[in-house]
Amino acid sequence: MSGSDEPGRLPGGNTVLVEFSGGIAWVTMNRPDKRNAINPVLSFEMLEVFEALETDDRCGVLVLTGAGDAYSAGMDLREYFRATDKLSYDERLKIMRKSAMAQWKRLQFYGKPTIAMVNGWCFGGAFNSLVACDLAVAAEDATFGLSEINWGIIPAGTVTKAVASVMGQRDTMYYVMTGETFDGRKAASMGLVNEAVPRAQLRSRVDKLARTLLEKNPMALRIAKHAARRVRNMPWEDAEDYLFAKLDQLRFLDPEKGREKGMTQFLDEKSYRPGLAAYRRDD
Repeated sequence: MSGSDEPGRLPGGNTVLVEFSGGIAWVTMNRPDKRNAINPVLSFEMLEVFEALETDDRCGVLVLTGAGDAYSAGMDLREYFRATDKLSYDERLKIMRKSAMAQWKRLQFYGKPTIAMVNGWCFGGAFNSLVACDLAVAAEDATFGLSEINWGIIPAGTVTKAVASVMGQRDTMYYVMTGETFDGRKAASMGLVNEAVPRAQLRSRVDKLARTLLEKNPMALRIAKHAARRVRNMPWEDAEDYLFAKLDQLRFLDPEKGREKGMTQFLDEKSYRPGLAAYRRDD
């Protein structure tokens, strides 16, 4: 596909909007009247958009957010549960599997950097995509919650797993058991998001972060972020072997030959310092 920022054609429909801006694809869940509650249609359109953007040159970084005053209020219970109760087991399973692919499986090992921009309400099932994204920035006054316990169920699917993978045990237990809400500042202090900023500065902060990522070697970013997820549960010895193998893979696959450029600019030309900037990719 073209590297232009022209809107172009993407799969999907009205529940998912895409805006291109200088290498950033801003993907917006668009059910503002339902606080972007996730229904099957939104999930399926998200999956189509994710698939298309992964090979679209206009997208170097993907930002996921929500329309209006919400990131997402979580799963649409009427459409996911009441409406599917009468379906056969196989039909219901197909919907749930495809939804899981859209909400976390496809994002976890996405080929390009991903940022969740939490602009408001973030509840229940929305935690899946939030945690699946590589990075997350929230508005300080965003409202988060795992309210399932308040009406007699648990944060199921992979929601509890998602929360427990980034937050400490005590914080996870507290919010799973009490159902209390918390704001963006608290989310940042618990590690659920990287940082929280005033709402008026949210988009500009995410834009700046995305542009920092755009300066990096795309293949190195892809392998680095995947490796960081993989080694988390590996023994040290296995992680060492895995990371050396990935380093060799990077040298073989990288069309920019970034390692060679970086070494030349650092050691021979002495034109940059790795701890302070990225190597010049256009050399």
